Amino acid sequence: MKYYLQINKLLFAVLTSLILVSCDNNVEEEITEIIVECNPDTSFATQVKPIIDNNCTECHNGNQFPDLRNFEGIRNNAARVRAQVVSRRMPIGGSLSNEEIEIIRCWIDSGALNN
Repeated sequence: MKYYLQINKLLFAVLTSLILVSCDNNVEEEITEIIVECNPDTSFATQVKPIIDNNCTECHNGNQFPDLRNFEGIRNNAARVRAQVVSRRMPIGGSLSNEEIEIIRCWIDSGALNN
């Protein structure tokens, strides 16, 4: 009987440990979005386009969807661009600074104007 109680205690400890470890490892990573006050005067020509040109058009140059070579292509895909850069899924093989992400996010949230 004493041996049976020791095995039960050991089994309980092992199962409890496994449950705690599995709970810790199965927590989904929460994607947090950086929210700062947006400058509505964010310029497409001088701020957004250079970021896109330097980080996106190597792949999105008309051969791969979406085509981000010009204003129309970027504006028509603004929601997709915003989602991809804010979540940091794009650019593949590179990364944007928090400031660059905020410039793109702000420009899109302000209406994605050709300014």
